Amino acid sequence: MIEDVKNPSSYDEAARRKDQRKAVEEEIQALHQIETWELVPKPREIQPISCKWVYKVNTRPDGTIERYKARLVARGFSQQYVLDYDETFSPVVKITTVRVLLALAASNS
Repeated sequence: MIEDVKNPSSYDEAARRKDQRKAVEEEIQALHQIETWELVPKPREIQPISCKWVYKVNTRPDGTIERYKARLVARGFSQQYVLDYDETFSPVVKITTVRVLLALAASNS
């Protein structure tokens, strides 16, 4: 059982650990692959939204390490509608919607 493995609290702490560095690299690769953002020149009058790395060590029920995770999250509390963004998207499906679609598909063969 591995009990002494803690989630890193800073990038510097995570960068010293090989497994956490790998998790960061995987997250960056995934963000590039799904084209999460595009780099553009920063306008002079605009303050960029900062971001933060969040780290997690997932463990199995027996206490052994399953995987290391790293997520890059925007500090969106500083955003203003229209100035910083103009649309939102959240791909969430409710179970009621799935049931209705399945019922329609079943009734229409």
